[in-house]
Amino acid sequence: MNTKIQDINPNNIPNHIAIIMDGNGRWAKKKGMKRIFGHKNALTAVRETIAGAMQVGVKFITLYAFSTENWNRPKMEVDALMTLLTSTLKKELPDFQKNGIKVNSIGDINKLPKNAQNTLKDIIKATENNSNITLTIALSYGSREEIVNAIKKISKKVVNNEINIEKIDEKIINNHLYTFNLPDVDLMIRTSGEQRVSNFLLWQMAYAELYFTEVLWPDFRKEHLFNAIIDYQNRERRFGKTSEQISTNE
Repeated sequence: MNTKIQDINPNNIPNHIAIIMDGNGRWAKKKGMKRIFGHKNALTAVRETIAGAMQVGVKFITLYAFSTENWNRPKMEVDALMTLLTSTLKKELPDFQKNGIKVNSIGDINKLPKNAQNTLKDIIKATENNSNITLTIALSYGSREEIVNAIKKISKKVVNNEINIEKIDEKIINNHLYTFNLPDVDLMIRTSGEQRVSNFLLWQMAYAELYFTEVLWPDFRKEHLFNAIIDYQNRERRFGKTSEQISTNE
């Protein structure tokens, strides 16, 4: 792979990249190891991805770390993942501060073990004034559940006459999602060759470019990220318009 940062157009950088980090278990299995071995070795990919994103000027990265459906995995694996999450956040805090990384989270965080909840809250608080890039970790996250919760919140406000039902628009819905403080996704990357979005940011990815790679997540590096960004830059984002309208700025 010969992709270099110089190959990237600095005037067309995706503002928000979302990543489905897939393939940890398969990576471990190929090496004759248990699935958690793959999860532990995924940290290098996370570090490289954040570093590469910062190099080219991406401002928001969202990582799909643990879905609502992942609670159905074997308890031993779930417990190990929660322990790994807690230890990793603590270990990475100095680098977050050094590199100006603001940590954010989305999902039903209350379902996490108390230790994980408290560590996550501490890291978010400690990095709240960092501004180089926002790293959002999706934990116990499911997009359908997020949308259902938003509808419930809005409905209660309608009943209490806080919102006029005729005034409900995209902005109001956005403001009641977990991602109320994030922009829409420009580029979604999924590793490991799977080609689906798996209940991830369905509302926020309405006009995102989708990029699928065969690379298993623990092997993902800056060069792979740069390849995805270059592929993104070679696409025409029309948002419902025609190519002619885009070319003439109509």
